[in-house]
Amino acid sequence: MEKRFFLALLLTGAVVVLTPMVFPRPRSNAPITVVDSAVAAAAAVAAAQPAPRDGAPAAAMSSGKGAIASPALAAAPPGQAAETLVVRTALSAYTFSGLGAAPLQVQADSFPALNGTKGRVVLRHGREPLLRFRVVMAGDTIPLDQMVFAAAKARGSDGAPQVTFTASRGVTSVTIVYRFTPDNYVATTNVQVTGLSGPAFLLVDLPTGFDTQEADSLDDIRHLSYAVKPLAQGARGIPFTKLDEGESTLEPGPLSWAVAKNKYFLVGMLAPTGGKPFAEAHIVGGARTRKLATRGAATVVLALDNGKAAFELYAGPQSWERLHKIGREFETANPYGGFMQPVVQPFATIVMRVLLWMKKTVRLDYGFVLVIFGVVVRLLLWPLNQSAMRTSIRMQRIQPELQEIQGKYKSDPQKQQAEIMRVYKEHGMSPFSAFSGCLPMLIPMPVLFALFFVFQNTIEFRGVPFLWLQDISMHDPLYALPLLMGASAFALSWIGMRNSPPNPQAKMMSYIFPVMMTFIFLNQAAGLNLYYAVQNLAALPQQWLIANERARSQKKG
Repeated sequence: MEKRFFLALLLTGAVVVLTPMVFPRPRSNAPITVVDSAVAAAAAVAAAQPAPRDGAPAAAMSSGKGAIASPALAAAPPGQAAETLVVRTALSAYTFSGLGAAPLQVQADSFPALNGTKGRVVLRHGREPLLRFRVVMAGDTIPLDQMVFAAAKARGSDGAPQVTFTASRGVTSVTIVYRFTPDNYVATTNVQVTGLSGPAFLLVDLPTGFDTQEADSLDDIRHLSYAVKPLAQGARGIPFTKLDEGESTLEPGPLSWAVAKNKYFLVGMLAPTGGKPFAEAHIVGGARTRKLATRGAATVVLALDNGKAAFELYAGPQSWERLHKIGREFETANPYGGFMQPVVQPFATIVMRVLLWMKKTVRLDYGFVLVIFGVVVRLLLWPLNQSAMRTSIRMQRIQPELQEIQGKYKSDPQKQQAEIMRVYKEHGMSPFSAFSGCLPMLIPMPVLFALFFVFQNTIEFRGVPFLWLQDISMHDPLYALPLLMGASAFALSWIGMRNSPPNPQAKMMSYIFPVMMTFIFLNQAAGLNLYYAVQNLAALPQQWLIANERARSQKKG
């Protein structure tokens, strides 16, 4: 029991310590050190030159300082009017500006805004375009966002809508074509630039942020982030909160994709399947508002091959199933777990697959799916729990004999060890059996951790009601579920203490642990509290049976 107590105490301390590390509060303002986002372009140009003699990376050859260029929509040149046009698909409405051939906003028709406006979710950031284009070559930069393009809408051979933008400056001509996928949030984007001299690169600026349209706007802002996927590595998230104002980071290529996202939606670029990956991405921390990181800057660098570059634009929900179908591990555009990502991400994937399958199978709301999921997980663990708890009972039964041996052979450690092993062998046990009683507590933890992160920004739970709850992805306004979770945890501990040998430390933990868990989960997603409470309630019958079995064992002893 002593070993179980100290292991439980260790786990409790880990939860207390790790929670603020995994979910840190936004940093306070720091001194401004601004690095121009165009440095990425210089790095890309440098990469095309011979490597320095000392073998340093080509990207390291570039450096510079200056103000971050504001991506606000520029004014059209005098005498030229920029056209605005709307392209509709079955799922979205894209609004483009002829100034810079840029998407200004994307309306996701299937998702209502939850901030009280009674409209649809619109991906935008004030008057800024969602993307900005620039072409960089040795000694010259062509700011496409300051050029007025002529637009032409058409239909492809498959009937899908497309829009073509054309413009020229001197001997340079630019054509940007967006081809839309009717039943998805993807637009294939092709850029062609003629009249270039020498190696050139296309720079694409991602959104600097998003207007919040969630019921909890503060939580939405705290989820603002960029993410990139190196070709041969896992995805990496760069939250706005992790970068001080002006702090820059270079994400070296080749990259499969790069995205900007808030809690539930994202705007991202994917390298075409089988096509040329992105050269690199340069990310800079933006200004803060009341200590909140509300802005960032991210530039993706694409090498122009004979003046051509292509990428797929995704502007829509972070729907796991939809992102998974796109391939290229795009479902990891929302990397889970922070520094625990290598452990949490696989379990999060399993949990998402199971929940989506259950939703399709039982055809119930996600609140009921979580109830069923909690009961099923507990039933699957029933045999293991049963075995571990019975092992714990057997350990309690042989404790007097082990203590007697420890006292009898106190001066002869070798003999003491041999006698202890003999006792273990006679009862069909081993020294490791003492830890098996902790398995029921340890094994469900990966699922709980996965759900902890999944509930942070899984759009499948967004706005889903259940009983008195308006949204299971938000905290319970009545705090009924956290209290039920804490009460059920206490009941589980209390029943587990019945017919056990007196242990002041374990008794103290039976009071502290439920209170601590209630405090931690108080403002967590209601669905997470629901799952954990169901887990506890489903475990009560087994705990009661084991307590009775322990009483019968004591009578026989």
